[in-house]
Amino acid sequence: MKKIIGILSIGLLSINQPVIAQNDAKAKGILDAVTKKVNSFKSMKANFSLNLASANGKTKQSKSGTFSMKGSKYRISIQGQEIICDNKTVWTYIKDNNEVQISNYNPSEQTISPTKLITNFYDKEYKYKYLGVKKSGGKSCDAIELTPLNASKQFKRVEILVDKATNTIAGGNITEKNGNNYTYTISNFTGNAPVDDKTFFFDPKAYKGIEVVDLR
Repeated sequence: MKKIIGILSIGLLSINQPVIAQNDAKAKGILDAVTKKVNSFKSMKANFSLNLASANGKTKQSKSGTFSMKGSKYRISIQGQEIICDNKTVWTYIKDNNEVQISNYNPSEQTISPTKLITNFYDKEYKYKYLGVKKSGGKSCDAIELTPLNASKQFKRVEILVDKATNTIAGGNITEKNGNNYTYTISNFTGNAPVDDKTFFFDPKAYKGIEVVDLR
C-alpha cells in the first residue's frame, strides 16, 4: 500500500518550487504551469486507475479508486483499503480484516506522502526531460520524464503526462529497477471540490469489532 501511495503522489500532484538549472527548460515551463494550477486550488478530488505489469510478464494487476486532498490532509480509497490523514494522524483501514493501523503523521520522516509532492520534492530529487506530445484517453498531453538524482531510489524512471488543455496530470507510467511497470490514469480531476473536513478523520468506535493496531 505504501508503494501505491507513492505512485499516486507522483501521479496526482506537482511541485510549487522552481526546478534547478540542470533540468530541461521546456519541462520546467510545463511543470510550472501545472504547479500554478494545482496551487490555486484549496481542495482536490480525482479518480484514478493503476495497472501493474511485472518484469517477467507473469503478474498483471489493476486497481482503481478515488483521491481527495485539502491542504496537507488527504484520503485515498482503493479496493478494500482506506488511507486517511488529518495532518496529525494517519489511519490505514483494511476492510477485509476489519483492522486499522494508526501512526503519527511526520512529513519530515516520510519518504512517500501525497503532501510531500507540494513542497520541493522534484527539484531536489529528480531531473526532468521533455519527451514530446503523446495521447492519453483521447487527450493531447505533454510527456515529461523524471529520473532520480539518487541512485538508491526504487523508481528508475517516471513519465508524467500533462493535459495540454487543462495543465493537469492525465496519467503516465513508472518503471522500477526490477523491471516492474505501473501505468496510471487520472480522471475526473476537480479543483476546489467540496470536501468536508470529516473526510480526513477515522473513528474506530464507529466500526464494530474492529482491531486497532496503534503504532504511535
